[in-house]
Amino acid sequence: MSSLLECAIIGGGPAGLSAALVLGRARRRVALFDEGEPRNAVTREAHGFLTRDGIAPAELRRAAHEDIRKYGNVSVHRMKVAEVANERGLFRLRTEEGERFEAKKLIVATGLKERLPAIDGLRELYGRSLFSCPYCDGWELRDQPLVVIGEQEEKAYHLAKTASQWSRNLLLCTNGSAIAEGRKRALEANGIRWNESRIRVALGTDGILSRVIFEGGEEERRRGGFVVSEWFQGSAIAESLGCKMNGKGGIETDEFGRTSVEGVFAAGDASVISPAQLIVAAAEGSRAAMGVNGDLIHESFLPG
Repeated sequence: MSSLLECAIIGGGPAGLSAALVLGRARRRVALFDEGEPRNAVTREAHGFLTRDGIAPAELRRAAHEDIRKYGNVSVHRMKVAEVANERGLFRLRTEEGERFEAKKLIVATGLKERLPAIDGLRELYGRSLFSCPYCDGWELRDQPLVVIGEQEEKAYHLAKTASQWSRNLLLCTNGSAIAEGRKRALEANGIRWNESRIRVALGTDGILSRVIFEGGEEERRRGGFVVSEWFQGSAIAESLGCKMNGKGGIETDEFGRTSVEGVFAAGDASVISPAQLIVAAAEGSRAAMGVNGDLIHESFLPG
């Protein structure tokens, strides 16, 4: 059993890394647990992060670890936390390797996992020419013939509406889902075409989309686009501890990342259940770290 930590951080994405940096600088004894399986593993470039626009996600993580390494009170463990138990206000962690840790506070920054529509060829193109977020990858696809693919009609419609800022040559495909008549009229008024037919396959070369072929044999030539994925929690730890979830399936938090369970904080995509930009997730990690540090100060500060 390791010595008592002041905070354990589960998740080594931008939220967890930022929290570790802030708490390290606050002189807290911290352990960061990173299983090394980021959601954006297929992504080659990350965008929208000030001073790091276009950086490879792996390089961003490497630089973050280098920053954190300066603070000897922060340890980084390349392992997955298998279980967390809340025992009388202390959090007992067990990793898959069987190592055990105890912490006063816990930050859950495990992010999200995604499930793509079950369309042949989609996975091979995802992260190269098909993406989830126009704010992250729209600039690179600007003015090209694009497709928006989504089986959840409302989300697909709003993604197409957003993507129209980057290209006016758009095709919305709902893979068998019907589009409401009012939305069809709005799409038409804005020059966005649609196709409700099921998609047989998305074809491309070296990850670059070239054609979308429908079950009836019809095909459309496209150069890239965006996909509505199904998002779900990357870990069941928060729910296992009894944390309340919000209406979208994210972990409910206050403005400093506090969850409904005393001592448990959440940051990053896990709390908002919507793919945020890296810079937003990093900011949330910083804010949760301030929440942790503030609570630790309050608990140890002697009254006058």
